[in-house]
Amino acid sequence: MVYKVATKTTDANQMDYQRDEHWVHLIVYHLIRCPKKIMFETLSPITFAGLSVRECGPAGASTICFLHGGGISGWMWRPQVEALQDTYHCLIPDLPEHGLSAATRPFTIADSARRVAELIRERAHGGCAHVIGLSEGAQITVQLLGSTPLVVDHAIISSALMHPLPGLGLLGPRALALIFRLFAAPFLRSDAYVRLNMRYGNALPEQYFNEVREDTRRMKAESFTHMILENQRFRIPAGLDQVQVPALIIAGQHELAMMRQSARDLAAALPAGQGYLVSFSKRAAEEHSWNLQRPELFNAVTRAWLTDQLLPAELIPLK
Repeated sequence: MVYKVATKTTDANQMDYQRDEHWVHLIVYHLIRCPKKIMFETLSPITFAGLSVRECGPAGASTICFLHGGGISGWMWRPQVEALQDTYHCLIPDLPEHGLSAATRPFTIADSARRVAELIRERAHGGCAHVIGLSEGAQITVQLLGSTPLVVDHAIISSALMHPLPGLGLLGPRALALIFRLFAAPFLRSDAYVRLNMRYGNALPEQYFNEVREDTRRMKAESFTHMILENQRFRIPAGLDQVQVPALIIAGQHELAMMRQSARDLAAALPAGQGYLVSFSKRAAEEHSWNLQRPELFNAVTRAWLTDQLLPAELIPLK
């Protein structure tokens, strides 16, 4: 009887040991194959080409360079970076006169494109990157295609304005600086002002309040003026009809007619361009900021476009 009991105990211990060993191997496997995701705010920026740049992702993966919109900075790509960093090497610069690159001035679209091209040549894997730009970042992406298309693999161009908005395009530097000093500067340190602008101006989710507040407080009359003038004066660069880079051009269905027309013009100008609308809100600002308002859709579109797959059915062909 004692012998039998001892055997069972030994067998049970052996089974426990094998089970524990199995779990150890499983945990080690997942630690190697599925590394812990890096949260965007923990990335330490480097300085390159006069730009503050955050960088993450696998050493052997193709690169995505994310170009943010005017008045904010690279943090706006957090949902994309955290979702795509396992598969792509990511470069997220703060553009001149924005974020941690505020001291690099003045902001111009041509100079920003030059700096981004230098960044891609030196830091992107293979000296080439997929480039994703929204708003003013989308205009810089268009300029990049016109000036240095060889550094771009695929492009996603979201809400790139190619025509001046009625009235705004007529304002000069002095008038814009005066508008800023009268209607923005007195309120830059007001949390209520920041929240009001987030909700009714840019449609930015509340979870990004701290980042928006910091960018708002950095804004100066000069940087505001440069940003608006560049945005309003930008036109389709010459030579885009020779560029063969696959380019996805997107606008919000409820954005201003000028924005939708700009998307049509770009899709027609680029031989490998395709135009689509995103539609999920009656508010133009929400569709403009759709990478933050609908990050799952934006990420799905990104994965599909960069791998030449069918695009999600939510996108509406631009006619």
